[in-house]
Amino acid sequence: KLSPLLREKLSKRQVYASFLNRFQLTREKYRQLLPLLPFAIRTLDLYTYKLVISSSHCVAKGVKKHPEAFHLSYIHAPMRYMWDRFDDYFGVGRIHPFFRMIALILRPVLQAWDKRTAQADRIDVLVSNSDFIGEQIQRHYGRSATTIYPFADLSRFHSERKPGNFYLMVTAFAPYKRTDLAIEAFARLGLPLKIVGQGQDEARLHALKKKLKANNIEFVSRPSNEQIERYYSECKAFIFPGTEDFGITPLEAMASGAPVIAYGEGGACETITLETGILFSPQTVDALCEAVMEIESGRLRFDPQTCRNRAAFFNIQRFQSDFLLKLREILIK
Repeated sequence: KLSPLLREKLSKRQVYASFLNRFQLTREKYRQLLPLLPFAIRTLDLYTYKLVISSSHCVAKGVKKHPEAFHLSYIHAPMRYMWDRFDDYFGVGRIHPFFRMIALILRPVLQAWDKRTAQADRIDVLVSNSDFIGEQIQRHYGRSATTIYPFADLSRFHSERKPGNFYLMVTAFAPYKRTDLAIEAFARLGLPLKIVGQGQDEARLHALKKKLKANNIEFVSRPSNEQIERYYSECKAFIFPGTEDFGITPLEAMASGAPVIAYGEGGACETITLETGILFSPQTVDALCEAVMEIESGRLRFDPQTCRNRAAFFNIQRFQSDFLLKLREILIK
């Protein structure tokens, strides 16, 4: 889902889409079209451009360009469906056995394509959105990357903190987000949890809540921006149990003065400090429950202004400055 800020900017630009954009399946079951995505991105011909900037978490970096054009690619993740998170999307029980078999056959082919399109003859400079992703780029592509942290549009979040008695998740219902871990933990604790989101795992997560008889957990589907902003300012703490490439929602929570309870791996380790939240490990129900009880016990107190100050570091002005500095540095060479 596009942020209001990005939606406004794109509305003033000409947007070109591949042939796949004509099909409803692209919006609803796009992961099943994964074998077609490398071909689709190559139909967007940027041959006449001298500078190409791609923003890629899957295939965007493979766009067609002139051999002498300069290409900077901002990598949010290597093709996650084929590398570290293959089992999250194509594991046993995740999809129909036929599609799983196809994915297993295509995995080495798509891995090879992903690695080949990340090499120096295709991309001049790789930029990662976190050190965590920078390490994956080195491991999978054999190349180094400069980290430039993304920004969050934090101006719309409440500066006045009015904490209530509930905990909050704002997430897409994808397997690696580990919403199931939060449901199991809060079913055990009996504490109020609001989960804002939708996605491919929705039916499974609702079934899990029903199975655990967790009436203390509330799913909130398609709330308004104002409602989400109010939840952020009123939650006791924000729950972030998955391994994220970077993670924007913890910044939104901290911008509202709320502390974050996050799994201690991935981008969360680069945004959340001891003064702004808790990093739990291992990624288990017991560890998450223990972290929540640290908040409940009152032993840990977090200053809302300290949380806001931390979130404010990841602002659009810093991002623009860092990105332009990198562009100038490499174009001068």
